[in-house]
Amino acid sequence: MRFFPSRQRGFTLMELLVVMTILALLTTVGLVGYRYKTTVAREAVLKENLFQINHALEQYRADRGKYPSSLGPLRELGYLRDIPWDPITQSRDTWQLELEPPDPDNPDAELGVFRVRSGSADKSPINQIPYNEW
Repeated sequence: MRFFPSRQRGFTLMELLVVMTILALLTTVGLVGYRYKTTVAREAVLKENLFQINHALEQYRADRGKYPSSLGPLRELGYLRDIPWDPITQSRDTWQLELEPPDPDNPDAELGVFRVRSGSADKSPINQIPYNEW
């Protein structure tokens, strides 16, 4: 029977550092891609929510002849199931409501909400347009 000297098993410090560096680089690339995709997804949800609310406002006006004074009637009368979330501010209460311009023939008439915008003044990292200008 031959006796072989025992060999140390394991990795050298240099091998471990190379592997850890490669893992760190891959993680960094993955995180950047993840953040970009989540931003794209939030912006897509914002666009869809704005479309749905503004479409419901137009349906309300077509049915009733005037815009609602707030978003509440849209939900109460079935134009929307619920007021959507603003995915940028993570709230239902931060929507900016734009009132219709006053009618010169009837200046005392109640003004209704004719457009909704996001409540966030942050700029989109993709197109550099503030969310509240969409």
